[in-house]
Amino acid sequence: MRFTVVMEKDEDGIYVVTVPALPGCISDGCTVEEAMSNIREAIRGFIDDMNADGETIPHDIDIIGNIELNA
Repeated sequence: MRFTVVMEKDEDGIYVVTVPALPGCISDGCTVEEAMSNIREAIRGFIDDMNADGETIPHDIDIIGNIELNA
């Protein structure tokens, strides 16, 4: 399975990672590598819980883009 993740660095310098296709699946880390490792574990656990509850695993999102707004 493949999922798109979004990583942002918060005000404390921690990398926070979310998975748009799995609302509520979030993790973090002090480095990019740690954050990516942690989100892999979080995704596995999230999917295991969904399977245990008989829920359908959603497909990854198809489109990611950027929007520019004039100030």
